[in-house]
Amino acid sequence: MSSPPILGGASLFTGFTKLCKGLAVVLVTGHILVQILPPAVNYLALIPARTIPFVWNLITAGYIEQSIYGVVASTLCLLIMGKLLEPVWGSKEFLKFIFIVNFLISICVFITAISLYYITRQENYLYMPISGFQGILAGFLVGIKQIIPDQELSLLRIKAKWFPSLMLLIAIAISFFTPESAAYLPTLIFGTYMSWIYLRYFQRKPETKLRGDPSDDFSFSSFFPESLGPIIDPIASIFHRMLCGRFETSTEAHGDTLGDASLPGSDPIEATRRRERGARALEERLATAPSAEELKRDASENV
Repeated sequence: MSSPPILGGASLFTGFTKLCKGLAVVLVTGHILVQILPPAVNYLALIPARTIPFVWNLITAGYIEQSIYGVVASTLCLLIMGKLLEPVWGSKEFLKFIFIVNFLISICVFITAISLYYITRQENYLYMPISGFQGILAGFLVGIKQIIPDQELSLLRIKAKWFPSLMLLIAIAISFFTPESAAYLPTLIFGTYMSWIYLRYFQRKPETKLRGDPSDDFSFSSFFPESLGPIIDPIASIFHRMLCGRFETSTEAHGDTLGDASLPGSDPIEATRRRERGARALEERLATAPSAEELKRDASENV
């Protein structure tokens, strides 16, 4: 039995949270600022050659959209995806996720740009202004994959667990035809990976008093087709030991293991509860949103 589609009909553009509306104002304000004062891009966008001493651009770059298309797309995606994630995570954790992932993306992009410069000696890697909210949006897709993996997009009938993988596949394919992709492709890749690392290993779960989500359904290999699992899993296990080896050692010292006896965070029951919370939040949003018939009725009454 298939899961109900995600955000179908009129509910797509209703029920936005106050926090997401506030963040949308930040994105729009940032865009207007760089349009009125173009030199502001040099101080707010991530320009690797100027990051030192302008260190703050590691934080501000993620909230500056330089094009009208970028600000419109980012604002709409923020509002739509935010109303799915914020009720499940809570406003504080939602904002924390954005801040941490945005900062990690900027660090990774900065290191990548400097490395590419030393490899190729092309100065455009040092002076290309990089900015935009797309990295966080990629992270939102990972969050949606985590909380409602089996929900389907109403238009395409694609399960949410494949959203991040499909987004990256399309972005990589486009990069072969557009040279401008250098400004956004690394941001999307790092946004996906950094958000997965945060959600997988570090996000605190008050209901279990544990960090992260070690369930198999949210493993790194879950981003790939099952046939590639035997290839991906050994590689992913190396990074797994690097990121949580100390945690496993500490846990085993207290009598718990990640092997035969699963921790609560990796237990199938806990994974099911997490999905139920996500599905329940989605149903509540859909229930509170006015249907198309109600909108038409209200319009006719107003006339």
